[in-house]
Amino acid sequence: MARNLIVTLAALLTAAGAGAQERRPRIDVESYLIRAEISPRTQSLTATAEVRFAPLEDNVTTPVFELNNALTVSKVVDGKGRDVQFSRNTQDFTVRVNLPEPLAKSAPAKLTFTYEGRFTGREESPVYGIKFANIQSDYAYLLYSARWFPINGYTSDRYTSEYAITAPGEYKVIGSGIETATAGEAGKITHTFRFSQPSFAGSIALVQGDPARVSSQGATSLLYFRGANRPMATPYGDEIGKVMAFLTSIYGLPPQRDLTIVETDGDAPNGYSAPGILFLSSKGIGTRPNVRLISNQVARQWWGTLVSPETRNHIWISNGLARYSEIMYIEHTAGAAALETEIRDTYIEALTVENPPIIQAGRMEDYSPEFWALTASKGAAVVNMLRYVVGEDKFPRILRTLAEQYAWKSVSTSDFQKVAEAVAGQDLRSFFIQWIESSGAPEFKLEYTVFRTQKGFRAMGKISQDLDTFRMPVELKIETEGNPEDKKVEVVGTSSEFSVETFGKPKKVILDPNNRVLRFSNKIRVAVAIRRGEQFTEIGEFGDALKEYQKALEVNRSSSMAHYRIAEVFFLQSNYQSAANEFREALNGDLDPKWIEVWSHISLGKIFDVTGQRERAVNSYQQAVRTKDNTQGAQEEAAKYLKKPYERPKPNY
Repeated sequence: MARNLIVTLAALLTAAGAGAQERRPRIDVESYLIRAEISPRTQSLTATAEVRFAPLEDNVTTPVFELNNALTVSKVVDGKGRDVQFSRNTQDFTVRVNLPEPLAKSAPAKLTFTYEGRFTGREESPVYGIKFANIQSDYAYLLYSARWFPINGYTSDRYTSEYAITAPGEYKVIGSGIETATAGEAGKITHTFRFSQPSFAGSIALVQGDPARVSSQGATSLLYFRGANRPMATPYGDEIGKVMAFLTSIYGLPPQRDLTIVETDGDAPNGYSAPGILFLSSKGIGTRPNVRLISNQVARQWWGTLVSPETRNHIWISNGLARYSEIMYIEHTAGAAALETEIRDTYIEALTVENPPIIQAGRMEDYSPEFWALTASKGAAVVNMLRYVVGEDKFPRILRTLAEQYAWKSVSTSDFQKVAEAVAGQDLRSFFIQWIESSGAPEFKLEYTVFRTQKGFRAMGKISQDLDTFRMPVELKIETEGNPEDKKVEVVGTSSEFSVETFGKPKKVILDPNNRVLRFSNKIRVAVAIRRGEQFTEIGEFGDALKEYQKALEVNRSSSMAHYRIAEVFFLQSNYQSAANEFREALNGDLDPKWIEVWSHISLGKIFDVTGQRERAVNSYQQAVRTKDNTQGAQEEAAKYLKKPYERPKPNY
């Protein structure tokens, strides 16, 4: 999800201009009737889309729909068969229809769009750098996010649909819903899909050949993988069945247990979930099943297809629960230690975005790194903290009740809160206000004193933090000369006192020992600054990256990770002396994480090879081998350059 980070710039521009956009009249699309023909030979699409909708306010005269800029609208007709005027805005991919007379609130209305265009893979996408539609000679895919048909309320306005796709007979059309096929002229076949539940059907694919049919854990998957990825179909189908069984045990029955999986291409999203279909990119498939990708996308059959956010401001529910499904599945397969690592990484990613609060996520550009950090990572962090607050027994009941109660409906944060309170029997207003409606995270300070009592000892102290509205239970662990003592302290406001009786003499009091609370500390600030620097590095903004890495060093001068990342930037800039200095600083630092040692030696070896110092390079590679650390294939990398010197890539000039 962190790929294509260049969209950060687009996100900033969109956010800056959001306030200047004209307000769109509120309507509710109820159904689509789409007739389309796809020609792989000409990479073209011709279509008509009948849209039935109802205004959500009075005097609607200009309904607005999103439609891909690659598509040219030739005609729009209203429910009375009259041609109506319309205009295009390519900046926000919209079509504005000018109705002959105003529509009253809730009055049923119909518009039919006739349009055509080409999707060669080179067209402008609604999200810069990510491809949602592509028609090639051997495959094609048109995702809902491509806006290949007129869309209102992206990801929030649910609808029923019937869409008939005509394609040459040698292609199989994949779509959501009940399918019928009718032979036509010139060897063409029309595939009609009916989806009677309000959801987000309309993502389709054209494939060739027979699928791999894989049964696993009671689920059968049909996998259309191409070329080099064909051998991965069976292991993917097996893992999908395992994930489906696990998530069903938590969320209840899915909308569809048997899934179709379609390979897209390298420029598409790594994963995309539609009703009954998973679209996986060629890069995302990899050489072994991508467990995170699979669990995230399968989870969206519940959180996206079955239940969806009421508006974009509530999209943390679907993105956060999909991300947390990854975490729970990794916990299920790899144990508690893996859970701790996943939560730590998720919390760090969440803290890279300080503003806006989650409830204002609608301001964020779709697919931007900030969007994912806020809605997916922070959303998952909120879900994890809710799990801690309500307890292990009630937490899964909350998620199952949410899925059952809002099946085929939209859900808001308020709805989620009500379900959680009803199941847990707790007032969770302060929790949701703190983590959903507010921004920022606490940074705790702990002061305490130990007294001897007639029965043992007493630890008395104070927990301080800087968020005046904060309220949440926080764990304390008191390490003593005997058994440790655990206590929960209700932290309210900027200062909360506590008192704990112990039999053995307290040696140390640890606040939030299991890292349940999304919070800052010196160690976390270092990690967050480094993560921000990595994001800038990935889009080539090296100056901003170095500033973030320097912030990390201001907190911890011995951070090997910060020095290592700075060295990487200098290496990318061919500033080899500065890079070598920083790799040495990384080796002299805290060596957290441990793999920095082996890769710093390898990187120094590369620098010495580039600068014509082969003997020193060999010595560095040998030091890397002596660490016996094979993180990310380090030993193979060192062995390769012991045999043959490293050569830097030729510059692009």
